[in-house]
Amino acid sequence: MDNPPLVIAACEPKVVCIGARMKRVTRRVTLQSYLTLVALQPLVRRSLDVALTAVGLLCLAPLFLLVALAIRLESRGPLFFAQERLGEGGRRFKMWKFRTMVVNADALKDQLTKQHAAAVDGVRFKMVQDPRVTRVGRVLRKFSIDELPQLFNVLRGDMTLIGPRPPVWREVARYDNRALRRLEVKPGLTCLWQVSGRSDLSFDQQVALDIEYIDRTQPRDELRILLRTIPAVLTGRGAY
Repeated sequence: MDNPPLVIAACEPKVVCIGARMKRVTRRVTLQSYLTLVALQPLVRRSLDVALTAVGLLCLAPLFLLVALAIRLESRGPLFFAQERLGEGGRRFKMWKFRTMVVNADALKDQLTKQHAAAVDGVRFKMVQDPRVTRVGRVLRKFSIDELPQLFNVLRGDMTLIGPRPPVWREVARYDNRALRRLEVKPGLTCLWQVSGRSDLSFDQQVALDIEYIDRTQPRDELRILLRTIPAVLTGRGAY
């Protein structure tokens, strides 16, 4: 009568051993799956960048033609403005925008900086009513239409859809160690501070949001940033 309990007791160590082994196998498979996902993440991100950008350029082609015509009718000069920016790791590249200022805008900047010291915030210069901006340019800037040619930068791989904005060299030369962290990742079209007030934010606030993006943002958060960009662009808040 005592044999059945003894048989069950003898089997219990085997059951426990099998259960522990299954847990180890499950943990190992989960870890391997996670590491594979991490390894593939740059490829997946790049694939999404190319696919979404290609579709966006096709859909926006008529708008590009209208903007080009408006710029040409208002002022002489090139349709696009190319400026050297710094990307991931300090890599230099040409970033493209629709021209929104007079042709000699860069030459006038030093003069305006001296006349309007209050427009200098940290390492950046930003005027609400910048006299260099054309009438068409104000509309393009209001709704960030001038930034659309950067889709070509995304297609080339210079930029990604979501990431800190690429700075110019003269700004980076004045960065402290904290601000230099912005160069740790590939720059993007939009990021946290672009959907949180844009130019209404101080330079320090912009840096803080970029660092938050670098340290804490997950793929699902990037989708939220992309969705928040649409109303931010349509309202034009903080764009000038």
